[in-house]
Amino acid sequence: MDELLLMLNNQQIDYGIIEHSIPIHTAQEGAEYFGIHIGQTAPTLILKTEQGYCALIISGDYGRVEFDSLKDILQTQEIRLAKPKEVEQVTGSKIGSVSLVNPNIPTIIDRGLFRFPFVYGGTGVSQSTLKIQPKDIEKLNNVVGYIR
Repeated sequence: MDELLLMLNNQQIDYGIIEHSIPIHTAQEGAEYFGIHIGQTAPTLILKTEQGYCALIISGDYGRVEFDSLKDILQTQEIRLAKPKEVEQVTGSKIGSVSLVNPNIPTIIDRGLFRFPFVYGGTGVSQSTLKIQPKDIEKLNNVVGYIR
């Protein structure tokens, strides 16, 4: 998390790191724990294509992800969720803790996140959550496309 904090501070980002004693596994759990709208939760999914890995940051109320629409954005033939071991190799984090900030991974962002002043997602470390403005997620990542 040191790299994340360094980046946030160097870029003068308005953020908060919230430590919690229980792990949060789902958008619903996060919304209940923080007392926020489920759409303010922002899970980061890691996807694998034949060209490599990419991140998808979605709003917790997005619903089911249609991989076919992502194929067009990424100009790829095959796409699937990365396996837990692959996620750890690519991000250094376990599924459920993947950071909202991964500047070395091509990223697709759900425009639905921009409805909120702040969203909540992973820091790369279990039992800590990053509170950040969607525009700053966009600024800190290598954004290659948008959904919604």
